[in-house]
Amino acid sequence: MTPAPDDYSYLATQWAAIRQRVDAACREAGRDPAEVNILPVSKTFGPEVIRAAVALGLHRFGENKVQEIRDKSGPLADCAIDWVMIGHLQTNKVKDVARLASEVQSLDRPELAEALHRRLQTEGRVIDVLVQVKTSREESKYGLPPEELPAFLDSLRGYDTMRVRGLMTLAIHSTEPQEVRACFRLLRELRTQAVAQGHDLTRLSMGMSGDFPLAIAEGATEVRIGTAIFGSRPHADSYYWPELPK
Repeated sequence: MTPAPDDYSYLATQWAAIRQRVDAACREAGRDPAEVNILPVSKTFGPEVIRAAVALGLHRFGENKVQEIRDKSGPLADCAIDWVMIGHLQTNKVKDVARLASEVQSLDRPELAEALHRRLQTEGRVIDVLVQVKTSREESKYGLPPEELPAFLDSLRGYDTMRVRGLMTLAIHSTEPQEVRACFRLLRELRTQAVAQGHDLTRLSMGMSGDFPLAIAEGATEVRIGTAIFGSRPHADSYYWPELPK
């Protein structure tokens, strides 16, 4: 039976199910489930759906587009939501992020770091950031080249508006588990190297609805889950993000 348009009871069921799946993946990998957080990704879903998720105790939500954070933050101002920017961020869009987001997981280049820092100074805010690293060969994927990570992390020490908490990546879109897992393994190895160089990086944001067990096996501390919680979007990704390949 199809639920009524304003019936969001399915969210509780799907949230419980994904939590159980993540916990099971942790146990399979020999890890404590308490080590892995779930970031609900609410991209393309409206304020009414997110409000229903807040009623379940969720308060951090990942968004791919600055415009969605801006459009949803007003109607949901009473919900004390921590908005997390996980999509590619253009330098000319940092104004709203600096004002509204509590975290950026897609920091991937020096000019973005500088623009975000200046805007955060204007706002008088300090936020958490993760550095997005490109661990796959796909042209459609964003991220800092791995070989540039050490110098970039060093440069971020000079910005007191951003607390660098860890690394983020998007794995290759492949049906071969070993190819996907290699992307996650590389991020973990890069984190290990950075820690050895004196950087305090406790977080690895990697893995989504389709590949999170592989990410957990490679050390993810947070997985970004959208469709497994909120359901399928009515259109393909290219409808919402025309820049992506169809």
